[in-house]
Amino acid sequence: MIHLWLAMAAAVMLAAPDQQLLEASRALEAGRLDQAKAMIAKAVALKAPADAVDRLLAELAFREGRNSEALERYLGLLKLSPTNSLYAERAAIAALKLGDVARAADLARQATGSPAASWRAWNTLGVVADLQNDWLAADAAYRRASSLAPDRPELLNNRAWSLMLRGGWHLALPLLERAAALDPQSARTRHNLELLKVALAEDLPQRRPGESDQDYAVRLNDAGVMAQIQGASAKAVAAFSRAIETRGQWYGRAAQNLDLAQQKP
Repeated sequence: MIHLWLAMAAAVMLAAPDQQLLEASRALEAGRLDQAKAMIAKAVALKAPADAVDRLLAELAFREGRNSEALERYLGLLKLSPTNSLYAERAAIAALKLGDVARAADLARQATGSPAASWRAWNTLGVVADLQNDWLAADAAYRRASSLAPDRPELLNNRAWSLMLRGGWHLALPLLERAAALDPQSARTRHNLELLKVALAEDLPQRRPGESDQDYAVRLNDAGVMAQIQGASAKAVAAFSRAIETRGQWYGRAAQNLDLAQQKP
């Protein structure tokens, strides 16, 4: 009887690390990051397999926005599993958030080279293409992403922004309106939709009730950038000037944009 009890106890001890890893993975998926962190620590104490722990630590860093660590961890995982599209996708997103566009491009292409590539991988490739002004590649990437996830508001937003960057205002409008309908609470969608309507209506944004000087100045600056892309230089100068007046003479970004807008071609 004692031997049976010892055998059962040993089996439980062997299963415990795997159970902790499973629960940690579920906690990460549900966004319970503190709980996941505690479970990963327990799994390490119970001598869980190092590769499984590394995967969870990479995901934890990614979800917590620690992009440098996430990138480093996913690059390490890719050395062991170079065909894993999820690792490449997460590494690409982390690199993009760190501003390393060249590395993000390589990783996004690696991720989308797999038949298992998700819409997020293709969306990331589209964002990279936008940053490189490669509109053909951006359109192709966003089309592929949309075929996998046609109703993702963040994807609709990125497609619209891509069109806005090249002056495709009317093409971007239905995409943003659809994104707003799918996610009415998205501040980013509301902001982009307002910028688009400003560009189409050829007037400057109006100040919202209770809006701070800083927030209003940022919106005016963005409206000026959009006007500049559109070729409406007078409107761009007006927007940048209003932004400086609103926030004060030390609003550097608008001041720099104003200086560039006023330069003769």
